[in-house]
Amino acid sequence: MTNLFDISGRRAIVTGGTRGLGYGMAEGLMEAGASVVIFGSTEKAESVAAEFRGRGFNCHGLKVDLANAEEREQGFHKAVELLGGLDILINAAGIQRRHPCEVFPKADWDEVIEVNLTAPFVLSQLAAREFLKKAEPAGKIINIASMATFFGGFTVPAYAAAKGGVAQFSKDMCNELAGRNINVNCIAPGYMDTEMNTALTDPANPRYKEITDRIPAHRWGTGEDMKGAAIFLSSRASDYLNGAVIPVDGGYLVK
Repeated sequence: MTNLFDISGRRAIVTGGTRGLGYGMAEGLMEAGASVVIFGSTEKAESVAAEFRGRGFNCHGLKVDLANAEEREQGFHKAVELLGGLDILINAAGIQRRHPCEVFPKADWDEVIEVNLTAPFVLSQLAAREFLKKAEPAGKIINIASMATFFGGFTVPAYAAAKGGVAQFSKDMCNELAGRNINVNCIAPGYMDTEMNTALTDPANPRYKEITDRIPAHRWGTGEDMKGAAIFLSSRASDYLNGAVIPVDGGYLVK
C-alpha cells in the first residue's frame, strides 16, 4: 500500500515555493523523496533552495516573475533542464489585492488575473506538453484553488474570478488529458495562517473570530496541512482522480 504514495525520484516544479502554502507543499514533496525546483518572485528563491539543500534535499530555486510571459516560460524550461525532466507541477503562487468592487483598479485586476489565472494556465500547458513527450505519457498537474472558488468573498473580485477560473480550466484540461495518463486536479485551501492573510488573522479584526468560529477544526490551516493532499495528488494513489477540487479547510465548507 505504501508504494501507492511513493514519489521518490519524481521531479517537480512548485511555484510560490519560498513561503506559505507553496513552501509547505515543496517541503512535503522533498520529504517524500522528490526533487523540486521552486519558483519565487525574488532572489529569496535561491536562498530558500539552499536551505533545503542544507537539509539534504535535492532543490533548486529560480527567480521568476510570473506576470512576465517570457520570463515564466524561460523559467519553466530552465527548471525542466535542472530536473532532467518533469513529473509534477504545482501552481501555488498567488497574489491578493483588496478594494471595494465599485472602485477596484483595473491595474490591480490585470495583475491578479495574470499571476493567479493566466500564469497557472500557461504553466499547465507547458507541463502537459512536457508530459506528452514521454514514451509513455504521464504527469500530475496540481492547481491551487481557494474557498473563493466556491463563493465570492469580500473586496476581492479579481482573486475570486481568478480562483473560479483555475477550477474551470483544470476541469477542461482534465477532459482533454485524462485519457492520455495526465491527471489535473485542484486543492482548495481554507482559511490559512499565511502572510497573505495577516489582516484577517489579527484578533482585533472581527472577521477573525467570525471565520474561526465557522471552522469545525477550531483553527486556521498552515502549510503543513497541505502536504498530505499534495503528496496524494502527486502519487499513483490518485491515478483515477481527475478534475477534482479538494477542500483542505478544516471543514469550513460544510459548516
